[in-house]
Amino acid sequence: MTFHSGFACFVGRPNAGKSTLTNALVGQKVAITSGRPQTTRHTVRGIVHRADAQLILVDTPGLHRPRTLLGERLNALVKDTLTEVDVVGFCLPADQRVGPGDRFIAEQMTELARDGRGTPVVAVVTKADLVGKGKLAEHLMAVQALGEWADIVPVSATSGYNVDVLENVLIGHLPEGTPLYAEGELTDEPEAVMVAELVREAALEGVRDELPHSLAVVVDEIVARDEPAANGVPMLDVRVHLFVERDSQKAIIIGKGGARLRDVGSQARRGIEALLGARVYLDLHVKVAKDWQRDPKQLGKLGF
Repeated sequence: MTFHSGFACFVGRPNAGKSTLTNALVGQKVAITSGRPQTTRHTVRGIVHRADAQLILVDTPGLHRPRTLLGERLNALVKDTLTEVDVVGFCLPADQRVGPGDRFIAEQMTELARDGRGTPVVAVVTKADLVGKGKLAEHLMAVQALGEWADIVPVSATSGYNVDVLENVLIGHLPEGTPLYAEGELTDEPEAVMVAELVREAALEGVRDELPHSLAVVVDEIVARDEPAANGVPMLDVRVHLFVERDSQKAIIIGKGGARLRDVGSQARRGIEALLGARVYLDLHVKVAKDWQRDPKQLGKLGF
């Protein structure tokens, strides 16, 4: 049996369903999701294991016209990733018309397909469950007119529609090779990065539109308590800082009497305990780092 292995990258404008699709293909949450745009800020590798193949999915921030230094660095991150993968999935949500943002990305994808490597680009029409068959057909035609794609696949990550088809299509573009990761490994993201992302996902729920771009999360430490494990399950102290740009945003995160921050902690802790396989005491602190998105020194301190 011939074995194929390699890397695939999802690109698209913000909130096109890239992270949800990554999680659906891997079968477990490895990338945070949110109804807010620009949720992903790091490339997250999710690994799909099959008897005949290993597909490593690289989830990137949404390509967009940057307005801040952070935006410029996120775009640079995407473009660097594109040069290192075997196939690209260009995500376009079925419930939104093809717009200037899609055309902006399509032009870059066309250039990518025509460069020396000729990286194949698969157009992935996401959120297909949110529209009727007629509207989906119209959208597929509009996507086809955007460029010359190696394949066009409509999918729904939430219902599972065509997820297996997309998996087969992506793997069909991978070179022959050997497994790059051990069986059972689902991501190569460090635990601290995954913990920070889970906290940020919880903090993004139900807040004003301005906050997602202004929120950064840094894990200070993850340490085991020097005490006997209860029922064989260890106890960890996890200390995390949430950074915002203004005092008014700090008040939003904390909430009246600290109620909202407690809710964030409760929600995030469940995901962190599942990730780390331990009981967790989660210690959250909110700080103001004024205009950090535009400050090179602050961006460096926060990991960008």
